[in-house]
Amino acid sequence: MVSHRRPPHTGPGRYARITMLSAAAGAVAAVTLTPAAADPGAPPGDRADAARKVTELFAEAERAVEEYNGTAERVGELEREAERGRDLVAHGQDAVNRQRRALGSAAAAHYRSGGVNPSLTLLLSPDPDGYLHRAAVLERAGARQAGELTGLLRAQRRLEQRRTETEEKLSRLAAEREELGRKKEAVQRKLSAARRQYEQLTERERQEREQAARGAGRHPDGLPGPEAEAAASRAAAAVAAARRAVGRPYGWGQSGPSAFDCSGLVQWSYRQAGVSLPRTSQGQAGAGARVPLSGIRPGDIVVYRDDASHVGLYTGGGRVVHAPYPGARVRYDPVGMMPVTAVVRP
Repeated sequence: MVSHRRPPHTGPGRYARITMLSAAAGAVAAVTLTPAAADPGAPPGDRADAARKVTELFAEAERAVEEYNGTAERVGELEREAERGRDLVAHGQDAVNRQRRALGSAAAAHYRSGGVNPSLTLLLSPDPDGYLHRAAVLERAGARQAGELTGLLRAQRRLEQRRTETEEKLSRLAAEREELGRKKEAVQRKLSAARRQYEQLTERERQEREQAARGAGRHPDGLPGPEAEAAASRAAAAVAAARRAVGRPYGWGQSGPSAFDCSGLVQWSYRQAGVSLPRTSQGQAGAGARVPLSGIRPGDIVVYRDDASHVGLYTGGGRVVHAPYPGARVRYDPVGMMPVTAVVRP
C-alpha cells in the first residue's frame, strides 16, 4: 500500500492529527494464558464442557477483535480524508488571498485615477486622442477585473464548502474514535473471560484441546500435490512472508511485523507481495474469487466460521499459517482445524 506524506500542520488553529491506530494497537499486549490449578475431581463431562466453553469464548473474542479492526480501519480512512480536506482548505485560502490582494491593488489604483468625471477629463486633456485610447484600455481592464471578481467569489464559495466538508469528516472521526474505544473495552472484557475459563482447565486438558484442534481435518481429496502447487508469483511471495512470521506472537489489533491477529497476518503477508487487502477477516472474505476447497492452492485465504471471524493463509500440504488466539504464536495448522466457510483467491 502506498502512503502519502504531507508537511505537518502547526499552529493553535489547526486540527489535531489522529494517531489512534498505532497507539490503540500497541496499548494491549497479547494475553499470556498462565496455567492455574483446576479441580481434578470434576466429572469428565463438566471438564469437556469447560474446554468447549474456552473455544466459544475465544471465538467471541475474535469476533470482537474483527469489529475493532473494522472500526480502526474506518478511523484511518477518515483521518486521511480529513487531512486531505485540510490541505485543500489551506491551498484554497492561499489562492483566495492572492486574488483578493490583486483585486485590491487594482481597485486602489482605479480609485486614485478615477476621481474626476470622465467628460471633464476629456475636455481638459491636452491629448484627447491619447486619452480616448487609454480609456478604452481601462474599460477592457475593468471587464477583466469583473471576471476576476467573479472568479474570486466562486473560489470563496468552494473554500467554504471544503471547510464544511472537512468539519463534517472531523465530526464523524470523533464519533468513530469513541466507538473504537468502546470496541477496545469489549475486546478486553471478552479476552479476560476467555482467560479465566482457560485457567480452569488442567494442563492435560489444555494439551488435549490443542492436539484436537491441530489434528482436525485432512488434506482434502482432489487437492493438487506438492509438485503441482505452482501459485502465482504474488501468492508465492505472500506465502513466503507468512512462513517468516511463524513463531511471532498473537497481538490483537496488530498487523505486523512483530505481532499479528488473524486478519492482520493475512493482510501483512500480501502487503509484502505488493497486494493491498482489507483489514478485517470479513473484508478479506470478499477480496477475491471464491474457489472450491478441492481446488485450493498456496496463497489462498481460508475463511472460517459462518461470520468469517477467522482467516488463515493456505501454504500447501493441507496446512494453513494463521494467528490463532491470544497467548499463542503464529503457527501451522491443518486446513480443516475448524469449519471452512470459504476459500478466496486474491
